[in-house]
Amino acid sequence: MEYGRRRQLLRARGRNVAWVPPLLLLVGIVLLDLNTTERFRIITWIVLVPGTAAAICGVWTTAVFALLAVVTYVVVDSAWPGQYQAGLGDFVLVALAGTLAVVACAVRLRKERQTLHIQDIAETTRRTVLRPLPPRWAGLEHAGVYLAADVEARVGGDFYDIQPGLHGTRLFVGDVQGKGLGAVETAAALLGTFREAGYHEKDLATVADRLETRMLRHRRHTTALGRDDGDRFATAVLIGFPEDSPETIEVVNFGHEAPLAVGPRGVRELPSGDGLPLGFGELGGGLPPVHRVPFAADETLLLVTDGVTEARDRRGGFYPLADELGPAVAAGAGPADPWLLVRTIRDGVLRHCDGRLVDDTTVFAVRRIRQAAGEDDQDDEGGRLRF
Repeated sequence: MEYGRRRQLLRARGRNVAWVPPLLLLVGIVLLDLNTTERFRIITWIVLVPGTAAAICGVWTTAVFALLAVVTYVVVDSAWPGQYQAGLGDFVLVALAGTLAVVACAVRLRKERQTLHIQDIAETTRRTVLRPLPPRWAGLEHAGVYLAADVEARVGGDFYDIQPGLHGTRLFVGDVQGKGLGAVETAAALLGTFREAGYHEKDLATVADRLETRMLRHRRHTTALGRDDGDRFATAVLIGFPEDSPETIEVVNFGHEAPLAVGPRGVRELPSGDGLPLGFGELGGGLPPVHRVPFAADETLLLVTDGVTEARDRRGGFYPLADELGPAVAAGAGPADPWLLVRTIRDGVLRHCDGRLVDDTTVFAVRRIRQAAGEDDQDDEGGRLRF
């Protein structure tokens, strides 16, 4: 996207009107100076005009206002009798202020370009780590939102992905400890392993083992590079949708927030984090077990990171997730729409903390696509899921 189309400028009916405030200020100073007595000469205030333009206009517009301020100063000051004129000293002040305003405007625009470039890099990184997913993918319908605590960076350590494979569809949601590029790099390493293992491996326990191994390898590598990542870990939930059991799912929880099954019969909590986070498996004597739990066709799976459950209001109160879900789930209304759930939780969290996120926040909802009789799943090909 071109820089000129992305700048935050004052616009009215699609047209740039950033030049209006400095022009009104110029006219106001002139009129006030000409309609007051010699005891209230304010023509020198015209130095504010190029300064205002520098804050909201482009370089050439600022230069025009700087020149216009100098010319206007000379004309208006000359209209007064000699003994009341501001004189050469103020003229130099106005000219110098205009010059500095042009320089300041150029510096501001350069910083804005650099900021937008950094944001473009962050957005590209985010889309690489959290690859875009079709709304209906691998037999699942889903919706997700990711809110970075650092609004400018727009990228952090939360992650999620869906991977269709040879043995069913797998879902991976998690949160890397820490912030910054180190957390992003760790999330990318885990997602890369998940996409390969989730596609090829038959047993979900094997996928979990591959993820644990990848986390340990990544930590050893970053430590060897001299970085302080030796104790980094990640909480995560690994979920499998077995092809041979459409009424159940498999869950491996690495110390993450418990997934919620939301349906017409209410909200129920699936197995909580009975295992240690990824990277700490050796401390707990092994990996967390694989739980096979019922999951009805009319239920929607809701997963959130601790940015949701630990969001606080001004009084320090945590976000009441269970209370927010109640109005969104009407008894007997059928399966909860993933986007409705995600939107409800997102808006509720932002409202609860007044938009001041202290941690990266991810909300992800998914449900099986229910096919009509005789209708083939568009994601199936010869009994195997495409990718």
